[in-house]
Amino acid sequence: MSKLLNSFYKLLAVLAALSMVSAFVTVMLGVLGRQFDFNIRGLDAYAGYSIGAALFLALPDTLRKGDHIRVTLLLQQLPEKIRNLFEYWSLIAGAGLSVYLAFYSCRLVWQSNLYHDISQSADATPLWIPQIAMALGCIGFAIAMLDALLARFQGRTFFAVGEGETANIE
Repeated sequence: MSKLLNSFYKLLAVLAALSMVSAFVTVMLGVLGRQFDFNIRGLDAYAGYSIGAALFLALPDTLRKGDHIRVTLLLQQLPEKIRNLFEYWSLIAGAGLSVYLAFYSCRLVWQSNLYHDISQSADATPLWIPQIAMALGCIGFAIAMLDALLARFQGRTFFAVGEGETANIE
């Protein structure tokens, strides 16, 4: 199961990277359009959609790699028993919030499709299309948070520590 979840996190990271490339391409098309006097409607909106997709799709893999901001200055000063309580509390709170976010992002996609919401910019894109990436990233993040919490309860390591790092993450 762990291999399957890690593959899912990596797939979302690849999609995030493709979204960043897409953002770069749309921005460059906008620059070239101004330089060579042609206009493609909605490029700014598509660049924004791509950047938003990259942000949300990268959440699970970023959590897995331990790259999310963690306040360890306080945790390192606490006795181990209290530190463990804070770790459990933060994982439980993070899992709860991420499940909440995933639920409502999926609901937003459904409502945007139901009510035929479209972008207010020149592209007039149905909003459920770019919102799918947000919902998928939120679902992946919720799964990753639940996976991290389960790993903590089972006493196994969830967060990957890169080469040369000495992070005190369990």
